[in-house]
Amino acid sequence: MKTQLVISTAGVVLIAACADSGANYQPILDGTPTPAYQADLAACQALAHDQNQFDQETLGATVLGAGAGAALGAAESGDALGGALAGALAGGIASAVDVSERRESIVVECLRGRGHRVVG
Repeated sequence: MKTQLVISTAGVVLIAACADSGANYQPILDGTPTPAYQADLAACQALAHDQNQFDQETLGATVLGAGAGAALGAAESGDALGGALAGALAGGIASAVDVSERRESIVVECLRGRGHRVVG
């Protein structure tokens, strides 16, 4: 039980760390940045960070993963708690990675919309 608690705590910390990483993305520019680039970058990163629905999606995926993992764990090995923890970690991490990629995309598209030549 203690091992499962340590694993689940580490997973929650990992998910929390990954969830906001896309909003802090530093894109690659084609050419020299304009004088307005730093202000535009900060505004676009703030826009990406403020997308709270992504955080709710990660929470939902974590809960769904926990439910599916509990059902599988109970059916296969009789360990519903262990299955729930594993499912929650899998669902949460997968969703956090997706959220990070979408926040990166928001930063890139926002900068392009402001006239910066972002290549990635």
